[in-house]
Amino acid sequence: MHEPVMVAEVLEHLAPARGGIFVDCTVGAGGHARAILEAGATRLIGLDRDSDALKHAASALEPFAPRVELVHADYRRLGEVLDARGVASVDGLLADLGVSSMQLDAPGRGFSFRRDEPLDMRMDRTSGPSAAEAIREADERTLADVIYEFGEERYARRIARAIADARGGIQTTGELAELVRRAVPRRGPARIDPATRTFQAIRIWVNRELEGLDAFLAEAARRLAPGGRMVVITFHSLEDRIVKHTLRALSAAADPGVTIRTKRPVVPREAEIAQNPRARSAKLRAAERHA
Repeated sequence: MHEPVMVAEVLEHLAPARGGIFVDCTVGAGGHARAILEAGATRLIGLDRDSDALKHAASALEPFAPRVELVHADYRRLGEVLDARGVASVDGLLADLGVSSMQLDAPGRGFSFRRDEPLDMRMDRTSGPSAAEAIREADERTLADVIYEFGEERYARRIARAIADARGGIQTTGELAELVRRAVPRRGPARIDPATRTFQAIRIWVNRELEGLDAFLAEAARRLAPGGRMVVITFHSLEDRIVKHTLRALSAAADPGVTIRTKRPVVPREAEIAQNPRARSAKLRAAERHA
């Protein structure tokens, strides 16, 4: 089961004991949402584009059912979701970005190369092409750009060429991982599996994880009530860079009047990393609306 990261830090910056309406924009299995409700939030709206995750969240949040509404929606549709419910502003907002442990570990999702299974990778399996389909339809240059930009992979061109040469046969995670391993030169023991960066890149590309993130953050800031707070958790440098620069731009603007609460990103404590190694790359940034 997915373990929510930095729960204590999330509660410290969101301060749900104040009560009010809170939004968990990536509710997942409901771990953070449950903590926010237990700490005093009056009402919680939970969004997720993964319908499987919403089922887990509904189970986890069942004791709070009268105060919870779960919505199958991408977090970038925040404004639309709130407008449909007549909610003009909220008191707190959380976005825990990236793929969850639940998604990584669930069989048949195709996020991980730990198992050989269909190469899907979609967070929302009701829309868009799977990773296998996207790879098959893309040209070599596009694949190289994706792997270099989203995976920061120095051997992106070699990998893209190998994928292009074998694209008709890449249907599973195991096939893709093995192809990447053969394409990447070996120079002593690898610290991480050579396929790691390529899998990250294709996942980000298929799910459009960076697309519209800055616009979402701006909308989230506008939706905060005076004194309302937002917390964003990222798991790789590309996301964190966008969050950092967007929050800085919002704090420099007169409207909506945002103050950054975290001069530096908050990272998990050593004890949490020891218990949950996947938390090690997490970074938390927070902001508050003052006007």
